[in-house]
Amino acid sequence: MNEPLVQRHWLTLAAPKAAPALATSTVLILGRIWNANGAEHSVGNAALMVVLAAGAGAAGAFASAGRAGDPVIAGTAFAASGGLALAGVAGYADGLPLPLLLWVLATATAYGIAARYWRTDRRDTVAYERQTSVRREEHGHVERVEALRAGAQIEVARSGAAYAEQLATALISRAALPGYDPAALTRAGLPELPAVDITKEH
Repeated sequence: MNEPLVQRHWLTLAAPKAAPALATSTVLILGRIWNANGAEHSVGNAALMVVLAAGAGAAGAFASAGRAGDPVIAGTAFAASGGLALAGVAGYADGLPLPLLLWVLATATAYGIAARYWRTDRRDTVAYERQTSVRREEHGHVERVEALRAGAQIEVARSGAAYAEQLATALISRAALPGYDPAALTRAGLPELPAVDITKEH
């Protein structure tokens, strides 16, 4: 079994690892741009971000509650809540230390949560590769057995054809001998071989 080899680009492999840092950095940058455009010490803007962050957090708690909670929706809602909180602080604060501190905390938390999913994905990938390898070995074994069986059948057929050809040659040679009498063989108790028409053979 020949399977195509897929070589993934290094950017494709690195993108998931850089996604949490890119997300939190983007939120921080947009928050500081918002700060420079009038959000600094704006109570209305701060209150809006608090309400949005609290709403996203409540949505995440609601999504994760119960046995049938959806972890993807809950994780997305909690990430949105953290991003809104970071953007609100970055937009309201007049200096960089607090936004940077929150950015570090948010990035570390994002990587902590992502690492859990990466480990699960890695385990699933290893299990899938192991199952694929086992299936490939089973198929290879079946193919080898079938090849050996087909080779044995071909060899038996070839031997049978050779034997039939030798038997036909012996019958022709015996029938061509002078004084050949099939009835004498029958009287002697030997099995009678079918008569061969020499004119047809020659």
